[in-house]
Order: sequence, then structure tokens, then C-alpha cells
Amino acid sequence: MLLPGNDWEPVSGGESATDVFRRGAVYAKCCGPAGVAAIELPWSDKLVDSLAFMVRAVHELPLESCPFERRLDDVVGQAEDVVRRGAVNPDFLTDEWRLVQPGELLARLHAELPSVREKADLVVCHGDACLPNFLFDPDTLDCTGVIDLGRLGIADRHADLALVRAQLQDECSVDADRFFATYGLTPDPQLLAFYHLLDPLTWG
Repeated sequence: MLLPGNDWEPVSGGESATDVFRRGAVYAKCCGPAGVAAIELPWSDKLVDSLAFMVRAVHELPLESCPFERRLDDVVGQAEDVVRRGAVNPDFLTDEWRLVQPGELLARLHAELPSVREKADLVVCHGDACLPNFLFDPDTLDCTGVIDLGRLGIADRHADLALVRAQLQDECSVDADRFFATYGLTPDPQLLAFYHLLDPLTWG
């Protein structure tokens, strides 16, 4: 990967297998197609609160400051293309969803579209709000930044919240209620379920 400009400095610390570069307060992480495994942190109330503050901060960015959009119909169209090509990655599906044909999963989303459109709550979304994409200071446990913003854009806030909740509960066995209390929102269950299913159908 080529970084623009010549003022990037290599960062030698840390445990990542990637190449990391710094330019002022901005960091760039470069890795091969296979990616790298995430470094595990012991999840605690402090980490959950820090994560909630960071997600909320992203969502509170002014819409006019974001030149990118991830409108619902475009993202659903992306899922339709992945399903049509038979490219759905089963590793991204839950055990329950693996027992169902991708076309049927897509049909479930289509049935929910009218209601989901009516409830749209647009904010600036990270777009891939998985836990490895949030940076934490290992000493203070403060969330200090976000990475992998290739899907950043204006979308329903539940697109991010659904991924955070699923990862906290399924990957870390952490009750997501604390996250939502700190974030300051009682999420819509339908929207959480919809965006939780939509996301894995868009990677392919």
C-alpha cells in the first residue's frame, strides 16, 4: 500500500503484525489481504463506556461534514449482488443463518424494508463498527480512535449499533445494556435485527 506524501513515520511499537505509520495524530495501518488477528482486551465497564462515548461522538458529527453516503437502498443492492453471485461468506453468518439459503435471508430483509425506511435515523456511521476497528489505550482503557473507515457514510445509526451489540454479546459475552445506557439510547429491536442480518450479506 502506498501512502500519499512523504511525511509518514513508521511506528515500531505495539503487537500488530501490520505496518503502522504515523503523521501527527493520524495513524495508518497497512496489511495484506489476509488481515491480522485482533488483540484481545479484557472487557470491563470502563471499556464499554469508552466505546459508547466514541461511537456516540462519530454519530454526532454534522451530516454536512460527511461527503459519503450509505443509503439503505444502495446497501441492500450490494447485498442483492453478493447473494446473486453466490459470494456470501458463511464465516460472517450466525449458526442459525447458515442453515438458511442466502436468498431466503435476503427475502427477510426485503419484507422489512418499508418499516425500516420509515424509521430511518440518519447519522454519520463508521460503517464497519466491529470491535477491532476501535483503538484503546491499554493503560487508561480510553477509546482513542477508529480505523478502517472504508464504509464510513451517512446511514441509520442502527447499522453501527447492531454490529457493536452483536460483538459485545456474541464475541465478548458482555451485556450490551451498559453500552446503550452510556450511549444514551434505547435501540429499536427491529432495526438492530435488520442491520445485524444485512451486514454479513454485503461482504463478498
